[in-house]
Amino acid sequence: MDIRTLKGVGEKTAALFEKLHVDTAEELVTYYPGDYEQFGVPVLPEQAPDGEIAAVEGRLAGNVATRHVRGLSITTFEVSCEGASLHMTYFNMPYLKNSLKRGQTYIFRGCLHRRKDRYVMEQARIYKPEEYGKLTDCMQPRYATTKGLTNNAITKAVRQAIRLVDLSEDPLPEKIREAEGFLSFREAVEQMHFPTGRETLLAARRRLVFDEFFRFILVLRRMRESNERMKSVRPMIEVAQTERLIEALPYRLTKAQQKVWGEIQADLTSEYAMNRLVQGDVGSGKTILAFLSLIMCAANGFQGAMMAPTEVLARQHYESLMKLNQDYGLQLHPVLLTGSVGVRDRREIYAQIGSGEADIVIGTHALIQEKVAYKNLSLVITDEQHRFGVRQRETLAEKGGGLSEADGAASVSDSGSREKGQAVHVLVMSATPIPRTLAIILYGDLHISVLDELPADRLPIKNCVVNTSYRNTAYKFIEKEVALGSQVYVICPMVEEGEEQELEDVASYAKKLRSALSPEVRVETLHGRMRPAEKTRIMEAFEAHHIDVLVSTTVIEVGINVPNATVMLVENAERFGLAQLHQLRGRVGRGDKQSYCIFVSKSQRPETMERLKILNESNDGFYIAGKDLALRGPGDLFGIRQSGDLQFALGDIYRDAAVLQSASDWADKVLAEDAALAGEEFASLRRALTLHEINEVDFRSI
Repeated sequence: MDIRTLKGVGEKTAALFEKLHVDTAEELVTYYPGDYEQFGVPVLPEQAPDGEIAAVEGRLAGNVATRHVRGLSITTFEVSCEGASLHMTYFNMPYLKNSLKRGQTYIFRGCLHRRKDRYVMEQARIYKPEEYGKLTDCMQPRYATTKGLTNNAITKAVRQAIRLVDLSEDPLPEKIREAEGFLSFREAVEQMHFPTGRETLLAARRRLVFDEFFRFILVLRRMRESNERMKSVRPMIEVAQTERLIEALPYRLTKAQQKVWGEIQADLTSEYAMNRLVQGDVGSGKTILAFLSLIMCAANGFQGAMMAPTEVLARQHYESLMKLNQDYGLQLHPVLLTGSVGVRDRREIYAQIGSGEADIVIGTHALIQEKVAYKNLSLVITDEQHRFGVRQRETLAEKGGGLSEADGAASVSDSGSREKGQAVHVLVMSATPIPRTLAIILYGDLHISVLDELPADRLPIKNCVVNTSYRNTAYKFIEKEVALGSQVYVICPMVEEGEEQELEDVASYAKKLRSALSPEVRVETLHGRMRPAEKTRIMEAFEAHHIDVLVSTTVIEVGINVPNATVMLVENAERFGLAQLHQLRGRVGRGDKQSYCIFVSKSQRPETMERLKILNESNDGFYIAGKDLALRGPGDLFGIRQSGDLQFALGDIYRDAAVLQSASDWADKVLAEDAALAGEEFASLRRALTLHEINEVDFRSI
């Protein structure tokens, strides 16, 4: 059902929905809120917790004043609240001077802070008392929006879609629903969008998260069955080139690297195809193991391919391999293939790959385009594994299915058909530090190797967890580091100013920084809504040190390696999971300079600050992931979802670890009972799985 069939959704609005990847009413029904707003009864400033969202009723006591600082308009005024004074500040909202009336009573809802002897709020939303009264004690859905499409417009469209779309068929078998006490599918969807209370919302979310995990695990289990004990297309032998390189390197491999390299070599020389995940923290040395694997493959006379999630990272890998090639006389013939390669150069690269002249191919998704034909692809490596779909990984692996005449001679039976069940070696790498119990479920089709040791000469990052009053000090520190020639990341959770006024956004924060820092400091922005070419341009400019401070969303979590970056400042740190904050922190500390990470929290709750201070205790991602798993319970609903690492539509592998385990157990039971899901009780489930396999090529982003 085209989304334009909904009342009020014309061509223009449909184009905006398309930006959110919503084209049909069915897709809109599963476009779930990212958060909910609860409008509590207004309180006096002294009754509100410091650093928390609160609603305060007060009278506009004085005049509204607006001043301009380096292109930024700052509007301020005082509000009287039964004896207490509340200082209000707004950025780029000069129209308030005309819309607010002195002596009038308003309700201000925002993040309230105590500053010495007064209370302050920034960018609080303003309501008339009668308007606010209608919202009290309601849970209002907050959807991810795009410019021109408001939360209110999405809410109205969702209400219509739920009435029109047939939600009567429940994909989950009845015995599972009864055993787990789940809501029906229809009720879960309705309550997820428009909850009647917190408990029903949690019940709805648990049901839908289970569905998502359950379907995913079923697909994964079936893949594992098909991949189990697949014969290698081209078995390899150990070669002297890799051992000579290990001996010649200016550093010694850690014990963890040596152990994992032994596991990879054993796989590559086995008669069975490798399916291995190398899971290691940022800086643990995954890349050199990938290069050793590619060198071994090339030395055996075969081709190896390595796929990175961004052009910048692909180019960095290519340049690093070329340096090894030149410094140690490896006699490799690598090529770089990305989307930005020109037509003439692309044709030349295709020819080199097709003839086998190029023995190592490094690139992005361009590696799996139909026009790319490999001569004897035998090893496929995907870097930052969680950014690629299972299907993308398989598509690249399938490029090695065609055997050359020499290779194929031994694999052709008397009838002339190639032997079935052959596969290329697959090595996937991830810096996402997932506890082993979850990794076994989530990477069920792979053997797992863990790099749990960092090089001895790595300087540990210095961390601090602070409140917003520390900002000016942080800005001075940033200016000092830039003056010393270093670079800085600033992370904000939002792209642009939106419904959640308490969250910092990239666009506004960059303006704020430009006015706070010296004019000589070059500030630029980066976020996921930019076109790929623009994102690549910005990342390359930062890498080349044409930018001093990069204000970004979590899009920099992977795909950029800038050893000169020594400082990271994360705003609204309380809204991220610890594992993701650790991932972000991994962007600094990559060179030989001392690096720093500043986590700024708007929440002053003791438990929030204690949770964030775990990042001070350790730079070990696996330790932090374990703590994250222990701290994030199913009731921890209101926070920014993990971004990037195994991103499901609703599920969070840390918060929902118990649901993930339950879904895994049920998947095993169901497949043990009926491996083909041929029974009538699984008819709806079969249809749901078919839809997801067709429509969600990446099955989200694992």
